[in-house]
Amino acid sequence: MTTHVTEITSLAVDLIGVKKSYGRSVEALRGVNIQVRKGEVFGLLGPNGAGKSTLVKIMMTVVRPDAVAGTILGRPIGHLGKKSVMGYLPEVTRFPNYLTGRQVLDYYAQLSDVSASDRRRVIPELMERVGLSHRWHDVRCSKYSKGMLRRLGLAQSLVNDPELVVLDEPTDGLDPIGRRDVRELLTELRSTGKTIFLNSHLLSEIEMVCDRVAILNQGLVARQGTLTELTDHSVECHIKVDGDAAALTAEVEQQGGEIRDGMIVMTQHDGEKVNNMIDLLRGKGIMIESVVPHRFSLEDVFVQILGADARGLKTVEPGKTPPVAARPVS
Repeated sequence: MTTHVTEITSLAVDLIGVKKSYGRSVEALRGVNIQVRKGEVFGLLGPNGAGKSTLVKIMMTVVRPDAVAGTILGRPIGHLGKKSVMGYLPEVTRFPNYLTGRQVLDYYAQLSDVSASDRRRVIPELMERVGLSHRWHDVRCSKYSKGMLRRLGLAQSLVNDPELVVLDEPTDGLDPIGRRDVRELLTELRSTGKTIFLNSHLLSEIEMVCDRVAILNQGLVARQGTLTELTDHSVECHIKVDGDAAALTAEVEQQGGEIRDGMIVMTQHDGEKVNNMIDLLRGKGIMIESVVPHRFSLEDVFVQILGADARGLKTVEPGKTPPVAARPVS
């Protein structure tokens, strides 16, 4: 009983059986279960139409679910009281063109009951923190670029110093420098104990900042866990030889490997099999140029889970390895 209570209290988000349909033909969410621990950066991934934004909107009470259980920050899903300790950046942000950046943040801060003295102190700091220099503080939003509006939206999500920050595509419209700034900000927020729930289709961004991820496909969670848990099983060993590797096809397949792009690929990084393969090559007098272990990236695992169909309609059979380029293990 004590262990169960500890697990519950350590969760910032505990979503159980989330369902949402639009009419009779579209099941956006078909029973989603997701757990986010306090103080971590959690990434939600999935192809277009997987139900990611719908799930985020349900968390923020923007969309009413057909069914849901669980808690957010210890309160039932849909409890309006939790909003005072949450920050939210929606997928699309629109601010009145006649307001300045400072006025936008002041407005949202007042909605969150931030005192006037705190607003005067926090707003300039936040704008600088998200990369909006002082010269833009009192400029109307009509003069802001798409990337600058995204930065302003990010500042808006932090204006009440929230415990949980929910970000829907936070780097959309940002240039590479802006994306780096967002990554650094998320790392900084995590170091202060805040919980970040990040919805993004940019897998490389997720891989750089997230502690744990969930992959959503066709309204269900296809996989959930740490990056290590998702990628550790996808490790290969690439052996490059001086000569025609194709001539060794029979021996390689007998050892559980394959010939790919002129290299010997041990599709499971089994130390004994790799050593046996090396011994075989040496016994044949074949020069070994390199032996390099490789691990698939999160993107590779994502493609493996969803299958070859870009829309996520076809799944890969369990145990099958996708023919994708791997990267060296760091």
